[in-house]
Amino acid sequence: MTKQELREKANELPLAPGVYLMMDASGKVIYVGKAKKLKNRVSQYFQENNASHNEKTRRMVSQVDSFDTIFVSSEFEALILENSLIKQHMPHYNILLKDDKGYPFVRLSAGPYAGFTMVNKRGADDARYFGPFGGRSETRAAIDAVCAAFKLPTCSRRFPRDIGKERPCLNYHMGRCDGFCKGEPDEKEYTNRIEQAVQLLSGHYRQLTRAMREDMQREAEALHFEQAAALRDRINAIELLGKRQKVIAGICADTDIWGLYRGAAKCGWAVIHVEDGSVTGRESDVFTAPTDETETDMLSALLNQYYLPRAVLPREILLPCESSDAEELAAVLTERAGHRVGVRVPQRGDKAELLRMAERNAREDVERVTTAQERENRTLTQLGEMLRLSAPPGRMESYDISNTGASDIVASMVVYDGAKPKKSAYRRFHMKTVSEHPDDYASMEEVLTRRLRRYLDGDEKFAPLPDVMLIDGGVTHAQVAERVCAAMGVSLPIFGMVKDDRHRTRALVTAEGKEIDLGANPTVFALIGQIQEETHRFAITFHHESHSKSTARSELDEITGVGKTRRAALLKAFKSVKAIKEADIEALAAVVPKNTAKAVWEQFHKTE
Repeated sequence: MTKQELREKANELPLAPGVYLMMDASGKVIYVGKAKKLKNRVSQYFQENNASHNEKTRRMVSQVDSFDTIFVSSEFEALILENSLIKQHMPHYNILLKDDKGYPFVRLSAGPYAGFTMVNKRGADDARYFGPFGGRSETRAAIDAVCAAFKLPTCSRRFPRDIGKERPCLNYHMGRCDGFCKGEPDEKEYTNRIEQAVQLLSGHYRQLTRAMREDMQREAEALHFEQAAALRDRINAIELLGKRQKVIAGICADTDIWGLYRGAAKCGWAVIHVEDGSVTGRESDVFTAPTDETETDMLSALLNQYYLPRAVLPREILLPCESSDAEELAAVLTERAGHRVGVRVPQRGDKAELLRMAERNAREDVERVTTAQERENRTLTQLGEMLRLSAPPGRMESYDISNTGASDIVASMVVYDGAKPKKSAYRRFHMKTVSEHPDDYASMEEVLTRRLRRYLDGDEKFAPLPDVMLIDGGVTHAQVAERVCAAMGVSLPIFGMVKDDRHRTRALVTAEGKEIDLGANPTVFALIGQIQEETHRFAITFHHESHSKSTARSELDEITGVGKTRRAALLKAFKSVKAIKEADIEALAAVVPKNTAKAVWEQFHKTE
């Protein structure tokens, strides 16, 4: 993708949190970043003025060929997901976060009287790990909240070794610990509370609190008010853990989560891949579907096309709605994968929340593409109505003449496919019949005659004819174009582009002199102005190139002994007339004979 295309794609992103992945031309991820507002952050990379970027960022941007995004619900989720993707892709420009020390984990040791500690990364042991969390202070707060909620010990004593050896510490007397060092509560109760803490850290909030409320109710009914109050305090303390993790947690493993969205004009799907509890990537696409086709039918077709060609399959597929052949697909995939592949439609809980995240990713892609397409279609429809065309214009051609006096008269033909330039169809013309003096009308007549003649002769490079022909000039230019078309037996809608005092196209005019004001419609005004500027740019660029070549030819043609072949050899060797002027005789003699080299040097050093 070009920088302009990247800029346009970035400007279409929503103001929503998420993660973006920058990729080079080979598709390799070279940078992963997070943003509170994706549109603002990603578009900054592709602005014209990047003076605020450091050298690393400039090098990274110079290699970006495309980018992808994953939308999440909060900045915290974006931060966690960013770290997960960096670990997976190891992007070249994310060096500072490759050491796994970005976000710490909570570690639960193995064996009796297991305890929680904070570590920088997972270890290859029998311990259980939770996270990663947002930072060291946040991780410590999570451990403290869990231990406080369940009144677990946080002192340096080791159990069962230190049970009964010393009096309980200050935490016991402050009510922060139940004093397991006394031997009561016993190991069974300790293990029960550890398992409840594990549920908490694994994200099973509702399941845990529901069970604890049931226990609290039973204790209250049994008139065990002290135990009921303790359970109530634990339930309230759970809220101290704060942020939930839908992106990274022990919720899913080897799972594909599907999102499906039907927009006004297009539909879209997104698949979020979760592996070992971590989001590893996203795939999505936008497609068209009949308006009467149900989501169930669309999903069934997508699932078959997506999974049947694949060799690596997940253990679980979460769907937003029932699929008509889900059971059959699950059986086929299970047989091919060598392990059970479950296909489910979660209705509630954390997996249902992940489904909503996938659906949002599909919706954002569809709305971004559809909004741009709808805007383009609306602009073209309005233009067609203003020009009284039978249908919105598809192909539009625009022409401009550029010259310097009587020399180097050139013309440009710019083609737009809808509202987008089609540069492969651009054409340039050197004037053949107009050379004695500049004549824009005669030049335009020659260009249009040659263009139409090429089409009538069957030249595919000049096919098809445009739906609208735009001429850079007023009513007289439009009349010239009408006359050429009539002489060639071609009927086309033709309009001259009338400029204001700021050289912007303010109106279109017919050959009969009827002006069509563009100011009342900003989107049409912008489109025609863009076409006019692009046509003028293309013509001026071609003229400058042509004029530079002719200037070089004229200066070298005055030198005795320099003909076409030697002139070409000199320009090839020195690249420009300026470099030839600055060269000494020895350097010139390396390209042309010595007497010619001397003549060239003397031509440019006459005063010396």
